[in-house]
Amino acid sequence: MRWTRAAGRVLLVLIVLMTGYAASGARADGERGGGRGPLTLATAGDLTGYLGPLLEGWNRTHPGEKVTLVELPDAADETHAQMTTDLRGGNRSRFDVLNIDVNWTSEFAAAGWIRPLPRGRFPLDTFLPPVVDTATYDGRLYAVPYVTNAGLLLYRKDILAKEGIPPPRTWAELEHAARTVAPKYGLDGYAGQFLPYEGLTVNAAEAVYSAGGTILGDEGERVTVNSGAAREGIGFLARGFREGWIPKEALTYKEEESKQAFQDGRLLFLRNWPYAYAVASAPGSEVAGRIGAVPLPGPEGPGTSVLGGSNLAVATHARHPDSAARLIAYLTSERVQRQVLTRGALPPVRAALYEDPALVRQFPYLPTLRDAVLAAAPRPKSAHYDQVSLVVQAVVHDTLTGQQTPEAAVRRLARELAAISHR
Repeated sequence: MRWTRAAGRVLLVLIVLMTGYAASGARADGERGGGRGPLTLATAGDLTGYLGPLLEGWNRTHPGEKVTLVELPDAADETHAQMTTDLRGGNRSRFDVLNIDVNWTSEFAAAGWIRPLPRGRFPLDTFLPPVVDTATYDGRLYAVPYVTNAGLLLYRKDILAKEGIPPPRTWAELEHAARTVAPKYGLDGYAGQFLPYEGLTVNAAEAVYSAGGTILGDEGERVTVNSGAAREGIGFLARGFREGWIPKEALTYKEEESKQAFQDGRLLFLRNWPYAYAVASAPGSEVAGRIGAVPLPGPEGPGTSVLGGSNLAVATHARHPDSAARLIAYLTSERVQRQVLTRGALPPVRAALYEDPALVRQFPYLPTLRDAVLAAAPRPKSAHYDQVSLVVQAVVHDTLTGQQTPEAAVRRLARELAAISHR
């Protein structure tokens, strides 16, 4: 009897303790996982300084949900490394909302780092159609498109006008002008982003896509790169370096370095994102008022750009997911999207803004960009995208520096990408 009463008392104490612990845990989960409250937004470096003022507008009107901005490096690879390192910390993650490259959505969703979002909470039907696909994985919405992008060919319209030639529509026209016209004016012919980093993956994918090829299919389950089209695309870039109409210095270019070379008046043609057009057209630029923009050329006509931009996602362990979703709705509203363009020179995802007469007067490339976005293709979707991109960078860089032929490059790409897809 004494043992029974003692055991009963112990059991009662355990029940009380466990109930208190569960309640405490529930409160902690509620504080971290529900309701509204302050947030941390992680993003790559803000090159135009527009995002801080946008968030100040939110903070003034949402004093209980203030956002702290964390700027990571502007290079995509470094931003990716810092974000993934933090997210692997689980509920110790510092970040609530993530401004992620469009091609990280699949990887982050597959890893369980970001949470699915209800489609009905966001006006996806008002966005440019191709951008919505970049925010989905396995049929579910895991992010909301925030800015989009498509590569454009910037060119010196004053020089082409003097020569009486139109901007190039094909690779042959681009190559001919880069080889023959550029030297007459003391310029290099053509450049893109060819340092071994994410930008090289983009430039290589655009060359392959423009030739009619692909790299991966079925969200990374099938390797499709071993093709004549891929050889042609990579071969076009390799030939440029070999023949000199792409300068060797371009092997060190990221977005900013290549933009600066064009802005300083050292290039006839440049592949870059639209922000480079806006910056190079600003007062103080050596080429202000003397540049134009057209779609990227391809073998027989306009080529295919890679779809760029970024999506906003909510971290799985976000402290206040309701506030996080509200912030995303704010940043993708038409009013704020207009400011993303006018303050940040970043292409918005709202389709109506591309037909706004006042914006088209201010940003003459908008109709060209809209067409480029609608015709653009995403980078290869894969849950192992970071590894896919590293392989593409390494193999293509070896080809551009003459260490292997384009034929050998596509065979090597096929082998190494297959090894990744079978892991």
